[in-house]
Amino acid sequence: MDAFLNEAYQEALTGLREGGIPIGGVLVRNGQIVGRGHNRRVQNGNPILHGEIDTLSNAGRHEAAFYRECVLYTTLSPCIMCTGAILLYRIPEVVIGEDVSFKGEAEFLASRGVKVSVVNAPELIAMMKDFIVKNPALWNEDISEK
Repeated sequence: MDAFLNEAYQEALTGLREGGIPIGGVLVRNGQIVGRGHNRRVQNGNPILHGEIDTLSNAGRHEAAFYRECVLYTTLSPCIMCTGAILLYRIPEVVIGEDVSFKGEAEFLASRGVKVSVVNAPELIAMMKDFIVKNPALWNEDISEK
């Protein structure tokens, strides 16, 4: 797992320690992290505060051109809402830590010209599988495929 994906993993672990869903992300521009976040749906009682949305929020306001120079690293394949945000800001590249637990919208992102890399890091797969087994009701509350 590369350094930026590892930073996203650390964000996911922070979310897990807070009692939330372990999904994290970082936004990188010119080799520097400019935003980081994690899923805080549970912690904030906010149904749209997914990891990617929190990451973008924490990056702050920028001109549109800023995002076109970024790479988004996320521990889990983005849902359709987060995919929409990626496309809205024309983020050209997304690195996905794993898509085993949730397939997400990687194919749709790619079909819209986004460079998508799926790593399927064993640590991330294990973390999500463990979380889903221990918290099925919480997992099924949001982006479950059931």
